[in-house]
Amino acid sequence: MATSLLRRLSQVPRQSIHIARTPARGIGSVSAIDSSIFRTLFGTEEIRKVFDDEAYITRCVEAEAALARAQSKCNVIPSHIGEIVTSKAQASTLDMDRLRRETEIVGYPILPLVRQLSAACGGEGGKYVHWGATTQDIMDLASVLQMKAGLDIVDRLLNEIITTLRGLSVRYRDTPMAGRTHLQHALPVTFGYKCAVWLSGFQRHQQRLAQLRERTLLVQFGGAAGSLASLGEGDDGLRVRKALAEELGLSDPPITWHVARDGVAEVTNFLALLGGSMGKLALDIIIMSSNELGEVSEPFVPHRGASSTMPQKRNPISSEVILAASKILRSNAGLVLDGMVADFERASGPWHLEWVAVPESFVLAVGALEQTRFALGGLVVHEGAMLTNLRSTKGLIVAEAVMMGLAPYVGRQRAHDIVYEACRESIENGCSLEEELLKRSEVTGKMEVKRVKTLCDPVNYLGASGRMVDDVLAVD
Repeated sequence: MATSLLRRLSQVPRQSIHIARTPARGIGSVSAIDSSIFRTLFGTEEIRKVFDDEAYITRCVEAEAALARAQSKCNVIPSHIGEIVTSKAQASTLDMDRLRRETEIVGYPILPLVRQLSAACGGEGGKYVHWGATTQDIMDLASVLQMKAGLDIVDRLLNEIITTLRGLSVRYRDTPMAGRTHLQHALPVTFGYKCAVWLSGFQRHQQRLAQLRERTLLVQFGGAAGSLASLGEGDDGLRVRKALAEELGLSDPPITWHVARDGVAEVTNFLALLGGSMGKLALDIIIMSSNELGEVSEPFVPHRGASSTMPQKRNPISSEVILAASKILRSNAGLVLDGMVADFERASGPWHLEWVAVPESFVLAVGALEQTRFALGGLVVHEGAMLTNLRSTKGLIVAEAVMMGLAPYVGRQRAHDIVYEACRESIENGCSLEEELLKRSEVTGKMEVKRVKTLCDPVNYLGASGRMVDDVLAVD
């Protein structure tokens, strides 16, 4: 399955790499997430364009223009002002250096922004820019609009991963392999079962995403303390808020949420949950691709995962990046939970945590989704190695099967003891479990040799794995 990542990697020259020198933009990067070197590992340009400075200020301008339109429709300001503000308030005309300097002084970008927008809209329209609003109204609106666009990207990539996992679950539904607990052989499963377990988590994330939009993508318009007092004692403020929600395609909440940050926390924690599922999948791939197991491999691209000193290495780079991203996402989830503990009607600081955690989480989550799509889309499955590993313990992996087969004759506990001793002898003597069992009269006196052989064959003990795969695939 070709992906944009695969195409980019395949185009890297094998002999030499020339670094293109691009003009520096603002202050240099300070982490791998925004690094010009590492940025394509931990994010995509698509999601960065949703959350960069230009996009944020553009959303602030959109919010101011939408507010003017909503107030014009509600006759709170003259009916023609909304169109004047919309036509003249343009992010492209802003002096960004001035905005940056003044933001450093004020502490927030909205007052400096309103100054420029008011001047751009002229005397008639300018005096109505930001009418009745407060700084946090506009900043929250910009953030919600960014989250809305970001969730659309997450949704698209999530659907593509689900489609890929469905295909893997179908293809490998009946491919036997060792199921492991505590990194030890436990019972046989199938690789399709493993893929369906991964799939089930992503399906639930898909459901969560559909449910959380209405709860979290809320319009914000409350004025200084959230009471909308600036628009009078009547219902003008509430009518404007509803019209503003319609203008921006957001939900209209029953009350201002300046200090009720659960919606932002839910979105960010959703991304952390998504990261947790991707991290689990990545960890499985990392371990399964080890030389000792060799059950899967990430897609091959020349020099992908290469070592500077060990030519034989093909490290599972995508899975390693996913695993790292999942850890940071969980850390950011804690930041926004801390941000929920806000004082009185306008917080004195916890809100600022979101400025770091939310954009970073979206970039990391989308980057991990892209890496997951790449890894799964070209995943190489070594069915022969899976079968070899399944049989490597010489039948010990189905000790439970023998115990359950013998239990009706001698009782469960006695069956456990008999099989336990047979397993111990098998390990010490290097014999198969079948050979050790057939030495015991308590076994051969109760079961035919053919029955013992059947119980000792791992491919015969898959339980309801296949049926559960089918049930997961039946979920819409």
